[in-house]
Amino acid sequence: MYNPEHFQENNPEVIKELIEANALGTFIYSGAEGLDAAHLPFEYITPADQPAKLLAHVARNNTVWKELKNGDEVLVIFRAHDSYISPNWFPSKHEAHRQVPTWNYQVVHLHGKVTIRDDVKFLRGLVARLTRVNEEKAKEEKPWKMTDSEADYIDTMLAAIVGMEIEVTKIECKSKLSQNKENRDRQSAAHELRLRGNDATADAMENTVKPDAGGN
Repeated sequence: MYNPEHFQENNPEVIKELIEANALGTFIYSGAEGLDAAHLPFEYITPADQPAKLLAHVARNNTVWKELKNGDEVLVIFRAHDSYISPNWFPSKHEAHRQVPTWNYQVVHLHGKVTIRDDVKFLRGLVARLTRVNEEKAKEEKPWKMTDSEADYIDTMLAAIVGMEIEVTKIECKSKLSQNKENRDRQSAAHELRLRGNDATADAMENTVKPDAGGN
């Protein structure tokens, strides 16, 4: 990924927040017919003394787990909010007319090595955790849990999926938020985004503005 220094995001907490807020990752791998991709919800685990991990599951009928070998290298992309940025939103454009359109976004690339996990204990724990987290995100008054269903039904559902565990070997995060523009340009563009309902990108852009820099 092309990632100039001024767009690089190296804060582990920001990276974790971006992944967890946009948990449907694009899983890219080399399969039987070349490059392919799957779109899967992931759990991101960051042990203090071990490499980070990504956990997911696929339908047993999905051939992806059969096409992979333990140790194969894969890439998972988590794409957050994004927006087109008009040059008209930059005050400096109206003075010097030296701005062009761009696109702002935040994205995380995680490279790693995959292990297929076809065991019920792993899957039961993964599904329980993913369910708990996403029921909370959905703000369910009475969150669904696996014990809401009969045990034999859940056993049947678990038998129909296969797990994947990815040991992360490289993390790249890009926050392209007009950091190469003047503070006043960033603030103005963020304001225009907010008027258009894109609060997420506006918030992220405003977080890049240095409070002691005034409007310069």
